[in-house]
Amino acid sequence: MGSHQELLQATACDIVDRLHRNDITSHDLLDALEARIAEVDGKVNALPTLCFDRARAHADALAKKPGDQRGLLAGLPIPIKDLTEVEGVLTTQGSPIFRDNIPAQSDVLVKHLETNGAVVYAKSNTPEFGAGANTFNEVFGATRNPWNLSRSAAGSSGGAAAALASGTAWVAHGSDMGGSLRNPASFCGIVGLRPSVGRVAHTPKAKVDRTLGVQGPMARNVEDVALLLDAMSGEHAADPLSLPQLSTSFLAAARSGNRPRKVAYSPDLGITPVDPEVAAITRQAAQKFADAGVIVEEAHPDLREAHECFQTLRAFDFAVSKAKLLRDHRDLLKPEVIWNIEKGLQLSVEQIEKAEAQRIAMAARALAFFESYDLLLAPATIVAAFPVEQRYLAECAGKKFENYVEWLAIVYAITLACCPALSMPCGFTKEGLPVGLQVIAAPRAEAQLLAGAKVLEDLLDLRGMTPIDPRG
Repeated sequence: MGSHQELLQATACDIVDRLHRNDITSHDLLDALEARIAEVDGKVNALPTLCFDRARAHADALAKKPGDQRGLLAGLPIPIKDLTEVEGVLTTQGSPIFRDNIPAQSDVLVKHLETNGAVVYAKSNTPEFGAGANTFNEVFGATRNPWNLSRSAAGSSGGAAAALASGTAWVAHGSDMGGSLRNPASFCGIVGLRPSVGRVAHTPKAKVDRTLGVQGPMARNVEDVALLLDAMSGEHAADPLSLPQLSTSFLAAARSGNRPRKVAYSPDLGITPVDPEVAAITRQAAQKFADAGVIVEEAHPDLREAHECFQTLRAFDFAVSKAKLLRDHRDLLKPEVIWNIEKGLQLSVEQIEKAEAQRIAMAARALAFFESYDLLLAPATIVAAFPVEQRYLAECAGKKFENYVEWLAIVYAITLACCPALSMPCGFTKEGLPVGLQVIAAPRAEAQLLAGAKVLEDLLDLRGMTPIDPRG
């Protein structure tokens, strides 16, 4: 067994290899995590709910199984985002309405992960119902960015990203509608992947075929994200949109060394302002591909309807999933959530019809775009981490945004196009804050996405820069 510090610095892939060899145990890992959380999480507030007794009981049950029956992850600990139910563990959704909610049953996603050898030890912080790309709520307070504790960790998977960056997780579960995996990955200097619709099965809620939001993996590097995606993916009868597992693992794809032949880069996808420093850093990252002999051209698919389309479909989703909460608990909802629900309830059928047609058109144009390009590169967020006290980004490069969602266009446009996308670290601002590069592929092309991202990760030579001690 290694020291706590040595274990915390190791990659998830290395940890899992050692678990399979019985060089270490899940208990060793849980002990290391518990000590690290006690040391740093009071500053960061990434993992407000801990369940180490449950985790150790699960680890004991796994240990009784033969080595080849302990699942792909073999006892690797993982935190679950506080939007997703874990049996017997407080699940608040960041809302006072569910302050005392302890589910009797886990989400399909959690059951699948545990079958694959994951050990759940914590719930990661999230904004109320995941609304807003800054992780704060009235139940647990704000999650702070380990790179600068005065800054936001973004959201809505901000607790997961901050845990990874501060060394209280090797991998983490997250979810993404308008960039909720990619935004915090960008702000916190880790990797977050939004998979294709159906790649990760989950328990349907409110609507069987909700496709704006998906579940996905987060980690400190591309290979570890691929490993977790392998453990997450696969079909389940409870989720009629879920896809069967592929014959070749995503980790093997990430390690394949397959380089893209031709990639596109866009600083703004033609639809949003971007901070000039962020644009310059992401452009330099794209240039690394060019320096390695990959054709890089400035281009992007036509996504001009993204703002209107996303605002409508997001509002509709809020109305379908949360109208009852508004009726029963209006006084306990934050203003942004009330605004989104009411906007959805006021929609006409004609507005919804138009938005669905716009999404189909953008998805078709994106699919055609990827006939010419293997990957599309763009900033993952249009700024680096802003002050944690700001509820959301109100303006950028002289452009004032109309609501708390509009600044996320560079990620929600890709959501609408049904493309898998990840954010990976690509550089730092003059203030020393991480900047994330969004790497995007055609629908269901996660293998190609991960292969290209790993090649670029090697070219950028930024792997291993986390975990860090939280910085004031």
